[in-house]
Amino acid sequence: MKFIQLPILVLAILGLMIPTSCKDATADASEQKVEEAEPRGVDNVAYKWGKMALTATANDTEMFKPRPTITSRYLGLIFTAVFDAWSRYDEKAIPVYLEGVDRRPAEEQTLSNKEIAISYAAFRAMSEYYYSDEALFRDFMTELGLDPDDESMDPNSPIGIGNLAAKSVIESRKGDGANQYGEEEGSNGEPYFNYVGYEPVNSPDTNTDPNRWQPKYFSDGKGGKFAPSCLTPYWDKVQPLALQSGDQFRPGPPPMIGSEQLEKEVQEVIEMQANLTDEQKALVEFMRDGPKSVQQAGHWLIFAQDVSRRDNHNLDEDVKMYFYNQVVAMDAFIASWDSKMFYDFARPYALVHKYYEDQIIQAWGGPATGMIEMNGQQWRPYSPETFLCPPFPSYVSGHSTISGGCAEALKLWTGSDEFGTEVELVAGALTEPDNLGDTVTIVFPTFTQTAEMAGISRVYGGYHIQADNIAGLELGRDVAHEVWKFYKKHVGEEM
Repeated sequence: MKFIQLPILVLAILGLMIPTSCKDATADASEQKVEEAEPRGVDNVAYKWGKMALTATANDTEMFKPRPTITSRYLGLIFTAVFDAWSRYDEKAIPVYLEGVDRRPAEEQTLSNKEIAISYAAFRAMSEYYYSDEALFRDFMTELGLDPDDESMDPNSPIGIGNLAAKSVIESRKGDGANQYGEEEGSNGEPYFNYVGYEPVNSPDTNTDPNRWQPKYFSDGKGGKFAPSCLTPYWDKVQPLALQSGDQFRPGPPPMIGSEQLEKEVQEVIEMQANLTDEQKALVEFMRDGPKSVQQAGHWLIFAQDVSRRDNHNLDEDVKMYFYNQVVAMDAFIASWDSKMFYDFARPYALVHKYYEDQIIQAWGGPATGMIEMNGQQWRPYSPETFLCPPFPSYVSGHSTISGGCAEALKLWTGSDEFGTEVELVAGALTEPDNLGDTVTIVFPTFTQTAEMAGISRVYGGYHIQADNIAGLELGRDVAHEVWKFYKKHVGEEM
């Protein structure tokens, strides 16, 4: 299996989708699913709603700039609503938030009813969380032969069950700490306001405590500069879906200045950057994402869709896999932010400046210069001027945590570590377009190796030291195993 560079891939996601004909909810109850005729892979309706979710995530990034914590919650809740609606047409599944709606009798557990129920759940949930794309979702409902204006709450019909499932998720998650509606005390009604009052101890100009995170200046693309504030510094307060709390698996502390480990790991970052190969540059860019980025949760939803195509999934399989995959991503972000905000640890961008002050090093000088000799204080990550480094503390790596978790989830769910996807990229296309490298093919043979490649890419890029990466991978895997127990309970297969 091969797919193309991520920005193009995501643009392809925005293309036309093949309409699926959903039968009338009043279809003859005696008409049962015929396994051979059931839509599979790209043709099943759950897969198509997965693509729609990726489209919306990419558009959200374009409109609001990268906000991976927020979009991970959207995706986690959307696929929970889909799962809850589907559960009422399954023999054993138990919904997460949907209450007071009975399981439908066996004769109603048809593919048609499942398609209708999950479509209304997806439509209502996506319209709530990705509200700016509601017209897109309405058009897709029409393509499916469904009425987007049907707001039935009849618990005995697939339309009503879908609408109720979305409503239950939306209402249950208000006041969950995400501050989506500006409802948290101290927010003044402003959505996603920093209601915990976090302020970095260091300013962009003065590093008073080099163990702690320091904001850095970005180019505004217009000749000026600005220092982004910390992204969602309260995300450790968000209620997880499956974990007991965000700190359930909190790792031990990172290495501090004065330790031999930190000195070696900062040196490793410099040496890796100074010797980046074209394949490593391409890996940094692929895992970082570019324009229309779907962020880490979306990236692993793309990988899950690769599995769906590879294994020719039906609707039931995709509903369950996306639910598990995206609950892991959502809870992994909460766990990652718990560690980030608890330790408030520095990034290599500041650590290199501290350790190599007034020393001459070999490093990347920017898109126009490539690798050059420079003073240690001039060192920078391998990134465009307009987004030099993620604006929040370092330990643990979010990429590593979400990748470690979602990779373990796909491994557990499929029963195998085999993946087999590959991607063809032009090295430097997103970072130094006037100094392009070779076209390279990156192979992802297993889920575990894919997660490890995502993690090490953040060290190659200069965003993290190895301690951030290794602890993040372990944290993500811990989350995946905890969510697996939650998942098994809700699909009716208690461990």
